This record gives sequence, C-alpha cells and structure tokens, in this order.
Amino acid sequence: MKIRIPKITVPKLKEISVQAPEIKLPEVKSVKLETPGVVTPEIKKPTIAPVHIKKPAIAPISFKKPVIVKPKVKLTHYNFGIEIVNENMKEKKLTIAIDGFSSCGKSTVAKELARKLGYVYVDTGAMYRAVTLYCMRNGLIADDGTVDEAALRRDIEKIGISFIYDPQTSKNTTLLNGEVVEDEIRRIEVSNKVSYVSRIDFVRAQMVKLQQDMGRQGGIVMDGRDIGTVVFPNADLKIFMTASPEVRAQRRFDELTAKGEKVTFDEILENVNQRDYIDQHREVSPLRQADDARVVDNSQMTRDEQFELILKMVDEAKEANA
Repeated sequence: MKIRIPKITVPKLKEISVQAPEIKLPEVKSVKLETPGVVTPEIKKPTIAPVHIKKPAIAPISFKKPVIVKPKVKLTHYNFGIEIVNENMKEKKLTIAIDGFSSCGKSTVAKELARKLGYVYVDTGAMYRAVTLYCMRNGLIADDGTVDEAALRRDIEKIGISFIYDPQTSKNTTLLNGEVVEDEIRRIEVSNKVSYVSRIDFVRAQMVKLQQDMGRQGGIVMDGRDIGTVVFPNADLKIFMTASPEVRAQRRFDELTAKGEKVTFDEILENVNQRDYIDQHREVSPLRQADDARVVDNSQMTRDEQFELILKMVDEAKEANA
C-alpha cells in the first residue's frame, strides 16, 4: 500500500522585518553617584632626631697674607652657622705701660685711656697699697717704716688682691681678700708707708707675677713705677709721666681735702719728695725712665691737652704695629 505525500514548497524569504514596539526612556538631567565612605589612614611625618655636629665640617679660614682694605673693617661671613672671620682685619691690641712719679696723674690717664680704647686697666699702685694696708692691719710695719719681712714673706701668698670694674662709674674698686678697701688705701697713712713695702724684693716679685698674668694677652693699660722696665719691657707703647713736685703736691692736696681729710700742703709736699727719693733709690726695680719711653711733662698742661697728646702717641703705636 503506497501513501503519496504531496510536495510542499516553502516560499523563499528574502528579508524579514521585525518591528519592535517603541520604548521611551525618561530624560536624565543629572546623575549623582555616591560612593561608600572610605576612611583614609592618617599618615604621620617621620620624626627625625636632630643631628648634633660636634666639629664643623668647614674649618674657619685664616688668611696668612693680609688683604688690604681701607678703612680696616672686620669682615664676617656665615656659612651654615659657622662664623668665618678674616683674622687680618682684626686690629692688634696694644700693651701700654705708663710709668712716672707719684701724683702726676698716671692712674687718671690710664683709666681714661683704657675706657677710650676698650682695654683693661690695672692699677698696680693700688696693689702695693693693698699689701701695705695688710701690713698695717697685722702689725707688720712700724711707724718708722720698718717692715717685719720674715712675717710678711710667710703671709705674702695669703694676700689676695682683685679688682671689680663698675661700668657705670668706669672705675675699678680694689679688694683685699674680698673686702672693698678702695678708699682706705688712698689715705695719707697708707701713702706714707707704701714705699717701704713696695721696695721689698719678694713683694715686687709677687706683684709683677700677678701683673704679667693679667696683661699677657694685650689690650691692657697698666700704670706704676716699673711697668715699662720690668713688668712689660717689650710693651708696644711706653709713657713716662712727670711734673714738678709742687704741682703734684697741690693736686694731691686738692684730692684729699675734697674727701674731707685734714692735711696741710707742706705735709703733702714732704710726702711727695720722700716718695720720689725712695722710689728712685730702692735696690729692686727703682723708678726710672725706659730708654724707649715717650715723656709727658704735664706741669703746664690741662687734662684735655695731655690726653690729646697721649692719644696721638697711641695712634702712632698702632700704625707701627699694624
């Protein structure tokens, strides 16, 4: 039995068009995006310990050959905190020795000169006066000037002498073993005996040692009787001051009476002449003018005239030592 299936012809499709329904999207004006909170860890700056440099990496520069700059000015430069100074621009500080007779104004000039130059002033006369006062207080000197030298030799190392500088008055105050004795050492009783003490060899040796220690670095003005001949024989400037005995006695008389002391002019004149003789005839370091000292006779000079002359000498000494 045969079953006959009719032939089915499928039409050929060239193109199929599918029409999708129109979809309208809502208009979006802005989009806000929110992100979840993110916690950023705090980052601390590392702590760096300070570095202590004990020795500078760059050594100060010192010029051996001078650089000529006029006027002379101290040149200071800074390099990482290190101060570099041209050593050749520093002005050399002088050692100035002022010698001369008593009551001729040595201390007054020396103090004023030190203040003007910014130097240190050492009153050597006050040092011998302080030793004399020690002797008087401790019964080591008789009324006639005789000194118990054996006892003084034992005590000489115990005698402490120092100075306090008062910037307001520009004056030195003398201390004896810590006690202020500035006024007491200037009295006539001490003046009458100081020459007997100052001529003793071991006293002078002790005082000279102290004075040389004080003035070793320069920039010092020192007055006395043997500064230019014994203490600083190589001083940059030596000045020898003098005046007539009568003029010096009058100055001393005016000074003491202004302080209220009861003295006579004849008494002062006798003291001046006596001290001159003792100072010039003592065996140890007698008073004399150094061969290279500049003489200043101020008998007829005012203080201003005298000081102007000495400043000129200082300028000449600076030029010679430049």
